[in-house]
Amino acid sequence: MTTNTNSAGSGGKTRHEVCPVSELPPGKKKIVQVGNLTIGVFNVKGEFYALANVCPHQLAPLCEGRVTCETIAPEVGEYELIREGEIIQCPWHGWKFDIATGNSVFNPHKLSTPTFDVAVETPPTDDDGEDETANEDGTDVEGSDQQAEYGTELMGDQPPIDTYEVEVEAEVVVLYV
Repeated sequence: MTTNTNSAGSGGKTRHEVCPVSELPPGKKKIVQVGNLTIGVFNVKGEFYALANVCPHQLAPLCEGRVTCETIAPEVGEYELIREGEIIQCPWHGWKFDIATGNSVFNPHKLSTPTFDVAVETPPTDDDGEDETANEDGTDVEGSDQQAEYGTELMGDQPPIDTYEVEVEAEVVVLYV
């Protein structure tokens, strides 16, 4: 996890890169350490949420529990499972919390666990989706400046050194604490 202490992001909070979006598909969670806080980051059907990894009941590691659903009974003898993948169940005593709000399913007005802001961010690009640091012909802007500064010119079409392709992850999950 990468922490950017220079950037005051959402509400003046510190920005922490959790992982590329591809490493946290829908239905998965990742537990990270941010200072003295342990936080669970969840992908619920493509939306990202973060909860303190602590159950307010007896301080169990809440985010280590099972991601589950709610059960309702429309009639006696019948039941339905709803909100599949939106509820976390405490591993110690089975208390359930809404992953999106941190509120208890059984007593949402009195019990909750802290939540944190999460965002999916992409590196800056121009309107064409191209890297803003490259010229139209694909050469690096800084490289052109260096060429003029050092008085060198490329001979032929091939660069004088080996080059390698570099891929940049398009989106990262970012946590603000």
